[in-house]
Amino acid sequence: MKPFELRHKQVVVIGAGISGMAAAELLHRQGAIPFVSDSGAIRPERRERLQQLGIAFEQGGHSERALAGDLLVVSPGVPRTIAPIRVYRESGRSVWTELELAWRYNRSPVVAVTGTNGKTTVTRWLGDLFERGGKPAVVAGNIGVAVSDVADHTAPDAHLLLEVSSYQLEFVETFRPDVSIILNITPDHMDYYGGRFEDYAAAKFRITEHQTENDFFITNADDEVMSAFLPELKKRARHPRILTFSARNEVEEGLFLRGDTLIFKFNQTEEPLMQIQEFHLSGQHNVMNGMAAALAARVSEIKNSAIRESLTRFEGVEHRLEPVRELDGVTYINDSKATNVNAVWFALDSFDQPMVLILGGRDKGNDYRELEEQLREKVHTVIAIGEAADAIEAQVGPMVPELLRADSMGQAVRMARKQAKRGELVMLSPACSSFDMFENFEDRGNAFRQAVLEL
Repeated sequence: MKPFELRHKQVVVIGAGISGMAAAELLHRQGAIPFVSDSGAIRPERRERLQQLGIAFEQGGHSERALAGDLLVVSPGVPRTIAPIRVYRESGRSVWTELELAWRYNRSPVVAVTGTNGKTTVTRWLGDLFERGGKPAVVAGNIGVAVSDVADHTAPDAHLLLEVSSYQLEFVETFRPDVSIILNITPDHMDYYGGRFEDYAAAKFRITEHQTENDFFITNADDEVMSAFLPELKKRARHPRILTFSARNEVEEGLFLRGDTLIFKFNQTEEPLMQIQEFHLSGQHNVMNGMAAALAARVSEIKNSAIRESLTRFEGVEHRLEPVRELDGVTYINDSKATNVNAVWFALDSFDQPMVLILGGRDKGNDYRELEEQLREKVHTVIAIGEAADAIEAQVGPMVPELLRADSMGQAVRMARKQAKRGELVMLSPACSSFDMFENFEDRGNAFRQAVLEL
């Protein structure tokens, strides 16, 4: 279905969050007839916006009207098992994500980033790289600005730099980025995928499903799941040009670390880029993030000088290992973006100081035993919050000298202050989603920051 074919069509949008609202407004701009259906309550300001535009909506469930559209557009995170998805599929009607809808109206080159961890950092880093390289670009996606808000009016010569989640890739039909990146794949969102890791990984792989030999696919050669996927990708009759990055081994084509030197390798020719010690951001995970961003920038024709400048100056992103303040010799770190166990592992790996760790939120089927070595070595107190507190107490309690529970972020921070000694850290790195207590991870991080500043 081409964009012009949606004019005057009845399009049902499931969910009135950021993505759903953007999808509805895009459809309205382009002459379709959107109908927004949300199983919960729609926020008052969003209801008012829909009324201003004359867009019909319902809340508190999905009526027969939600089943009667020509097309269904699904917001990220909406369960795959809901009745509208089943009904549309059984009747042969299309089900798209907001990403697929926006893609149909896009005229710009696209760099799309996915992976379990590092998506936001790499997407923001790409924005910095393009700015330093003098190339126009718009950052959007699973990063606060929906793709539908920008796709139909971004200049054709400007790049769209997109963070995309497994949810957004779930129902794509034609989405084909010029450059796609999978940073890593480890278990996450297992609650959504019914514990089936293979379904989660398959959704991530869809980022490259429609790419051809004219496109680039970039991935982490040090990631076991991605290393296993590459031979399968190469079997496709038409597959993108594959570039990899590695901190362990030389690569066939891409970017690798030899000793302390980062080296580009294209067509059997090596080009030294810089020394690893020049990176501004610390931590092995940020080395890998920087390598992915640098490689995508290079194939987007950004000069090595601009790439070096970005790698040595990029400050990182909010809510990811973000220092908030030092008080009485204790440093407070906001890592609210760490919404799974793997992200917490990398956060713990970034520090050597003893610490108090605030864990918890809405559990996603986490196995906290993966953190045992790091917890025993570095964490003397865990403060559990949210719905996951029982699971954390059961699994993590035996691994640390002290486990406490808090009912709010403010209480958790006050308890952490009492436990932490001079020279130590207090870190919020939750390993869980935020939706039990907060609107999103940013809201959670802001609550932590505010509580720390009020000490």
